[in-house]
Amino acid sequence: MMAEPIVDVDENLRLIGTAHVATASVKLVEEQIDEWKPDIVAVELCASRYSALTQERRLDQEGLLKVIKEGKAPMVLLQSLLAAEQRRLGIDEGQQPGAELLAAVNAAKKCDIDVELVDRDIQVTLRRAWKKMRLRERFKLIWALLSEDDDDEEIDLETMLDDKDLLTSLMEDLRELSPGAGQVLIDERDEYISSKISRVRGKGRVLAVLGAGHLSGVAKNLATNNGYVESRITKLSEVPASGKLFKTMTWMIPLAIIALLGWFAYNGDLAAIKENGIYWIAGNMIAAAFFCIIAGGHPIPVIVAALASPITSLNPALAAGWFAGYAQLKIKEPSGEDLTEFLKLDSVKLFWTNRAGRVLLVTALTNLGSMTGAWIAMALIAIGL
Repeated sequence: MMAEPIVDVDENLRLIGTAHVATASVKLVEEQIDEWKPDIVAVELCASRYSALTQERRLDQEGLLKVIKEGKAPMVLLQSLLAAEQRRLGIDEGQQPGAELLAAVNAAKKCDIDVELVDRDIQVTLRRAWKKMRLRERFKLIWALLSEDDDDEEIDLETMLDDKDLLTSLMEDLRELSPGAGQVLIDERDEYISSKISRVRGKGRVLAVLGAGHLSGVAKNLATNNGYVESRITKLSEVPASGKLFKTMTWMIPLAIIALLGWFAYNGDLAAIKENGIYWIAGNMIAAAFFCIIAGGHPIPVIVAALASPITSLNPALAAGWFAGYAQLKIKEPSGEDLTEFLKLDSVKLFWTNRAGRVLLVTALTNLGSMTGAWIAMALIAIGL
């Protein structure tokens, strides 16, 4: 049996590292609040995650459509995939992910102890990580998360989560794949959490309940006593804008295609227009349709993806996935039961079997396919020049 993951930074600051899916962690948190009697309980939660744990989460047609329109499908997809894996293990342990964090909040409120939420907003974290990842890294990440192991072998949580929570364990495994994303998901959160704890550190005895994967990093940061720096917290809470090079490339590709075809037309080279036009249309149509098929799209959204991609790739303000996802939403309209079941997402298979999940998958993968097709088409055109 592993030792209790407790670190006393000083006599007034104690950290507890928990496995987000372990029943023992819930019991440990409750015991520590009862025995140590803190003045403040700090928990590794943001406001949105806290609301998800304490309030009934709802998803409706309007909400799903908003996700598509605002281009948030990849973020919801990534968050749901990570949550599904945690939830699968949590069910095996008899606890839902975050149960020990909610236990900390409830126990603190029962004893009339102040609660501080010290984690960064989950959407900001995921968006910062997504921005740090290259295109091929995004493909690999989605593929790894979608490649669910069907083996029913019993999972030894004590061995697997000996000193880290599942999310951190997954991200540490992906550090080699994307060091930037690993930095955002682990190192930045360590700094953010420790800084928020420092903000309340002088107000009495503070008991901080964290995922065990953050225990050593947060403890190290707090030991240096850097304190709370508002400007740094603000910086870590920003979603970085796309770089100038990326924005330039986003517009340069369609402008280059239009200029090239215009040049051929000016010179009366109809054969070149036809040949390069075929490259552009075929590359976009095939890639977008193929990825939509992988997502399990209905034939009509597949056709919509194929027809939209050559056009949307010429306009960075549009995305083929938006149209394919909307078509999927209308053709295979999710029922209220589908929308409720999706929020429980205890298996990544639901992205194909659940109508709401499939809408998100069609939207996200069609966008990736369209982007891939545009680059392939540009490469073919460049080779032919």
